[in-house]
Amino acid sequence: MQTKIIKINPNTPEEGLIREAANVLQKGGLVAFPTETVYGIGANFQDSKAIEKLYRIKKRSKNKPFTFHIAGFETLNDLGVVLSERPRKVIHKFWPGPLTIVAFDKKGHKVGIRMPRNKIALALIKEAPFPLVAPSANISGGRPPTSGQDVISEMSGAIDMILDGGSVEIGIESTVVDVTTDPFTVLREGAIPKEDLLVDYHVLFICTGNSCRSVMAKAVLEKFLRESGLSQKVRVDSAGTASYYGIPAAPNTIQVMKELGEDVSMHKGKLVTMDLLKRSDFIYVMEHLHRDIVLNMLPWIGPKVMLLKEDENISDPIGRPLEEYRWVSKIIKDQVENIFLEIFKKETR
Repeated sequence: MQTKIIKINPNTPEEGLIREAANVLQKGGLVAFPTETVYGIGANFQDSKAIEKLYRIKKRSKNKPFTFHIAGFETLNDLGVVLSERPRKVIHKFWPGPLTIVAFDKKGHKVGIRMPRNKIALALIKEAPFPLVAPSANISGGRPPTSGQDVISEMSGAIDMILDGGSVEIGIESTVVDVTTDPFTVLREGAIPKEDLLVDYHVLFICTGNSCRSVMAKAVLEKFLRESGLSQKVRVDSAGTASYYGIPAAPNTIQVMKELGEDVSMHKGKLVTMDLLKRSDFIYVMEHLHRDIVLNMLPWIGPKVMLLKEDENISDPIGRPLEEYRWVSKIIKDQVENIFLEIFKKETR
């Protein structure tokens, strides 16, 4: 078989190329395309010959069904997927993104579903007028491909088309979680950490550089949670609107937190991202400016974003004397204690 290899723009996929790939799928062909995790091989689920061919090429056992790839939440209804409130909350946090869920359909069968965020993948799924399944583009048991060249090396001559969008964003397979169990069961650990999926709450503190105020707030809340036995139920995070990955806590931050019995010397800062905002249930910022920045990134999360100190900014102590850090840390400790008692009051009874 002659495999057609098409270079495609990963940022603005060409509509004509997407239509061409969808036509190949419509006619029973197999098309490899990138997601944010790894490359997959797409097939029309309604075409039994295409599905048979996909099993054969993958050398995959017939008792392992393929995962549906969708581009919108409304498709869940089309597939007859039944979800209760908790799994719906999880998918709205992590989709589009590197999460695969296993859920029941209306017939009581378990089905795997994923909504990737890669622009090429989403465009192809939207263009295809049928349910699309897409396992990773490799022989079962092998290393999943993370670039178009990887797919060409392994699948050229075996499938009809490869949409080469270069290297993928993450390079680690999606996390797979079975939401039919209580608690959920993580079937495969992947791009999303297990602890992010299984907690009841996700709290995010935001400042500017993620080296002072948000670090203090995170440490204080974690202390309250630990002392109350709630650490397993709550994920606490911090980030900065003008930070960079790996920035350490300021020396004075480390000192004042040590005085409170908390060690933040291993802190590694990071920048606020849309993914981090989406997965957070409560977002506390130190200044009005931080709120404006966050809402500019993701306007619809407004109800989740609050000033840590109601209607007041908490000043940035960076570069100031230790006493200034102590003063700021006391304000933060008092505000975080109020938050802890308000949010987790029923949990502590």
